[in-house]
Amino acid sequence: MAEKKIAEYRATGRRKTSVARVRLALGVGKMKVNGRDATEYFPTESIRGYIEQPFVISDTVKRYDVMVNVDGGGQMGQAGAIRHGISRALVQADPELKPALKSGGCLTRDAREKERKKPGQPGARKRFQFSKR
Repeated sequence: MAEKKIAEYRATGRRKTSVARVRLALGVGKMKVNGRDATEYFPTESIRGYIEQPFVISDTVKRYDVMVNVDGGGQMGQAGAIRHGISRALVQADPELKPALKSGGCLTRDAREKERKKPGQPGARKRFQFSKR
């Protein structure tokens, strides 16, 4: 007897140095990040709202359970990577959502990286004070 397999969609999202591996499965809207509840992992409401933006845009709130493994970067970088991964997984689940998510800016990978520090200077752009004499 063949068992009925639940549809699962996987995608990778990236932002700065963060990489998020996202799995979407049909469910009731539970979200786990690195084995912890999303409300515990991201205590601020604004970051959680940023992560859930693809669901709001595509009108699929509380339709999918989300499991995320995220690595590298800080809180906002990780949140951006998760948002990107969720958007890509939603497009796999339903290709008709692509135009709405693209116009909402959820499918665009934010490629801005931290600029490296230059040798002999205090930072990437900052310079020591010029002294003529």
